[in-house]
Amino acid sequence: MIHDIKRGDRVKESILQDRFGRKHDYLRISVTDKCNLSCVYCMPEEGMEFEPEEKLLSDDEIVEVVAVAARMGIRKLRITGGEPLVRKNLDQLISRLTAIPGIEDTALTTNGIFLAAKAEKLRAAGVTRVNISLDSMRADRFRLITRGGDVRKVLAALEASIRVGFDPIKINVVLMKGINDDEIDDFLALTLNSKLTVRFIEYMPIGHESKDWRSRYLPLSTVLERCQALGMSYGRINEVYGNGPSENYQIAGAQGSFGLIHPVSDHFCSNCNRLRLTADGMIKPCLYWNYETYVRPAIGQPEMIERLFRETLAQKPETHEMAKALANQERSHQPTVRRMSQIGG
Repeated sequence: MIHDIKRGDRVKESILQDRFGRKHDYLRISVTDKCNLSCVYCMPEEGMEFEPEEKLLSDDEIVEVVAVAARMGIRKLRITGGEPLVRKNLDQLISRLTAIPGIEDTALTTNGIFLAAKAEKLRAAGVTRVNISLDSMRADRFRLITRGGDVRKVLAALEASIRVGFDPIKINVVLMKGINDDEIDDFLALTLNSKLTVRFIEYMPIGHESKDWRSRYLPLSTVLERCQALGMSYGRINEVYGNGPSENYQIAGAQGSFGLIHPVSDHFCSNCNRLRLTADGMIKPCLYWNYETYVRPAIGQPEMIERLFRETLAQKPETHEMAKALANQERSHQPTVRRMSQIGG
């Protein structure tokens, strides 16, 4: 039986505080582990075996978990996957989530392939802002990185996002040595004449710590070095929205901005305010570590769901140790064996 949480129920200030004093008001929800692309940093070359539909949380189950989380102080949601737009009727689910008392902001992370056709419905459902993955603007290279994707569809998604009024619109670029690091200049140029925010992200060892990852890893100091080499004057600015993990900059005279997300070389764990709900019903306190709690057996029992959130948060370490992974050093906890698409990007 689905627990009905009415608008009259008391919505609390955040009580999701961990033992290190970090308050959590942000929940990232993976609605599917499936994806229409197979990016080199997200999935193995041999592909993935996706979960059958019956193992994934239903719309009703997701709404119930989020309603309890909102009563505990969750205010912001991000819808992820896999690729969230492969889930049927996603706009209807989002409309239900945005109607939950206490939820103030709902964002979407997508690879953009299906976004142009669905942007209007998503905006009407309550999505206010989008992050679009775009690791190369060169058609042949984009196909290589995504193992078959069409970059023209992502560029069309950017245009549609501007047209329907998503704000901000962020482009996520996973920077990889020898693959797309020669496009830094082109991505910086995108910010000059548009309000786009380009975010360079360090290649993370989520679910894999191979020699290939170590050889492709590139610290994001490289981006600032390119700015200097190009003679660009730039300065630090505040976060475009909220208290996200990005270190933000703007080139003098530019309409947009760029950000650096460096979880490996300079982690941002001290400011972490996020929890994750995976498509198969796991609450995860940290992207990198293996610890997670299965919430599905608690459906219909809001007090138990609340207890699971508390118990999961109590296990959140002070920091991940991706830098130790880069150096091939021993870590204090067990890293996840799940790939990014299985957890939620």
